[in-house]
Amino acid sequence: MKAAIVSMLALTLALTACGKLGPPLPPGPSDQVTWPRSYPKAPPDILK
Repeated sequence: MKAAIVSMLALTLALTACGKLGPPLPPGPSDQVTWPRSYPKAPPDILK
């Protein structure tokens, strides 16, 4: 029983390493992607 739990744990850990490599990319055509966006800057009179 202990060997089965250890082997299932090893299999689970091995499969979690099979992710996508590289930086995350947004879906869709690159000319229509608006990500990442920056927040608009507050007007100077609000900052006082």
